[in-house]
Amino acid sequence: MVKVAVDFDGTIVENAYPAIGQEMLFAFETMKLLQRKGFHLILWTYRDGKPLEEAVEFCRQHGVEFYAVNKNYAEEVLDDTVSRKIDADIYIDDKNLGGFPGWTKVWEMLCPEETAINPMQERRALKKGGRVSGTYLDDRIMKSILNKIITALLLFSFMSCSSSSKKKR
Repeated sequence: MVKVAVDFDGTIVENAYPAIGQEMLFAFETMKLLQRKGFHLILWTYRDGKPLEEAVEFCRQHGVEFYAVNKNYAEEVLDDTVSRKIDADIYIDDKNLGGFPGWTKVWEMLCPEETAINPMQERRALKKGGRVSGTYLDDRIMKSILNKIITALLLFSFMSCSSSSKKKR
């Protein structure tokens, strides 16, 4: 079991603490895929009390339940004998040296076998009218990605039209 400590603000969502920022691109899709592959995700965040409860609920509403929250395991009792630092194999945090690389890069780093596509295998699959197995984007995730791209393009288009009409006045 690989334990992964994941920060919330600036990693799962854009940093808007104490409010909850916008979801980071592919955050929940990637975390769900990691969980399906057997990774144990621990929410490791500065938040506590009500802001922490809101973050946990936000993630739950997006389909991610954590192995533990600000603890090494769910049943752990924190006292003066337990270190605040989570005992994880991997830490995903916007405060990493070099910053947060984004969820696509996280997936590529943690599951390189899922992202490496053999060109010959790809050609054979396409000739047969199929897709290469080994790509991690299933239809549900692809639809989600396309919806986000379309929304972003529409928003950009609207903002461009709005600003150009102001210039004409």
